[in-house]
Amino acid sequence: MGHLPTGVAVVAGREPGTGHPAGLVVGTLQSLSLDPPLVSFSVATTSRSWPKIRRAGYFSASVLADGQNDVCRALSSRRDDKFAAVDWHESADGTPQIAGAHAWIDCKTVQELAGGDHFIVIAEVRRLEAGGGEPMVVHRGRLGGYRALRF
Repeated sequence: MGHLPTGVAVVAGREPGTGHPAGLVVGTLQSLSLDPPLVSFSVATTSRSWPKIRRAGYFSASVLADGQNDVCRALSSRRDDKFAAVDWHESADGTPQIAGAHAWIDCKTVQELAGGDHFIVIAEVRRLEAGGGEPMVVHRGRLGGYRALRF
């Protein structure tokens, strides 16, 4: 499946109780429905970040822009404070949005399904906003803009 180019997004929320930002990188964010507006993504059942976001019920998906490789690496790490070196701001719902992202989607989780070693998360789109630049793409383990990668 690594031969299939995909976009790269950060799913981020606030941990209930502490308010600390929690996030993870996904390559599976997709539009699921236009009416009602829904998105979906998959996350490993072993994720340490997803349970923190799940409890809040709200998250923001930041579609990373080409050149945000350091952000991608920081938020895909297993460090406790992934957001320490990441520039972000709060959405209207109070969830973390990555500064300079290609686009932002504020969401409310509506359903979670079991899918083998992953959860399939379905979420209602509450707000959308487009940033600028070219989106980040991953293809065969390499990150870049879709024009820069040779398929």
